[in-house]
Order: sequence, then structure tokens, then C-alpha cells
Amino acid sequence: MSALFQIQSRSPETYRQQTRRSTLTIAVIFIALAMLLSSSAVMLFGTEGGDNFRWNLGGVLAALAATFAFVRIVLWQQPFMAEAAYGWNLKRSLMRITNVMHHVKAGVGARNETAMKLLRFYHLGVTQMHQLDGNSSALSEMVKEIDQHRERMEEMNLDINQPAIYQQWLDEVKAIPAQRS
Repeated sequence: MSALFQIQSRSPETYRQQTRRSTLTIAVIFIALAMLLSSSAVMLFGTEGGDNFRWNLGGVLAALAATFAFVRIVLWQQPFMAEAAYGWNLKRSLMRITNVMHHVKAGVGARNETAMKLLRFYHLGVTQMHQLDGNSSALSEMVKEIDQHRERMEEMNLDINQPAIYQQWLDEVKAIPAQRS
């Protein structure tokens, strides 16, 4: 069974430094493209002294699409984007669980082993995300829930080290009848 995502050890300081760098790089690329494409569109299609808003807007939208494509096709694999790509994939994995959390909580209530593991991965992932983002206040609100769940897993003799998420787990948990709130 191959993991959808694996939690890896990351330095919060390096993560924040590299994500700022990659964000700045992408912003500079977007701004340069937006100025170039907007100016070009107005020059080619605009009217002198007329309303060229739509050509400016078209240039900005084209720059947005070009920047997105450039980031996904070229920059995403570059070493300086590794931290940003990791963070994006971590948050995407956590969102997959959030989308089925009502099933996860029902499974945890029924002591379903897969739901227990999935919630543990979620807790480990959220903990890392808050540490990487430097958001300790949001994490402090979850400590009691995280500790209680870890203790329940230990009582059930389940491995509390759950650094990966698997599609099979998500599929299995989706089959658990959801709790009504």
C-alpha cells in the first residue's frame, strides 16, 4: 500500500525562510508578467485615450494563468520550492481528512482501528503544520484532544506513530456511518 503523503521532519525556521523566498519569487514573476502582458494587450488592442480596462484585466488574468502554469510545470520541482510543496501537500492531506471528519469521529467513537489511525495522522499533521507556520496558540487549543486520543490508542495497543496517510484508509472510513451533530 503506497502512502498518499508521509510526514517528514522539517525545521520550522528553514520552512518559513524557504516559503517566504518562494512566495517572493512567484510574486515577482506574476507582477512582471502582469505588467508585460497588460501593457502588450493595451498596445496591441487598446485605443489611445480610451477605456482599456478590459485589456489590462485580460493581461492580468493571462499573467495569473501563465504564472500558475510556470509554477506547476517548472518551479514546483526546484529545490527552493521543496518546503512550499511539502507544506501544500501536508495541508492538502489534512483537508482530505477534514472532508470526512464526521465519518472519522464516528469510527473513533466505535473504536475502529483505521479511524483511530487516521485521526492520529491528522493530529500529527496538524501539530506539524502549526509548528511550521509558527502558530502555537491554535495548537494549544488541541493539546487535550490530541493527548486523549493518543491515550485511547495506547489502551487499544495501537501504534501511535502514524506518519502516513493512505487512500485505503480514507475509503474505509468513508463507509462508516457518519455521526449526526
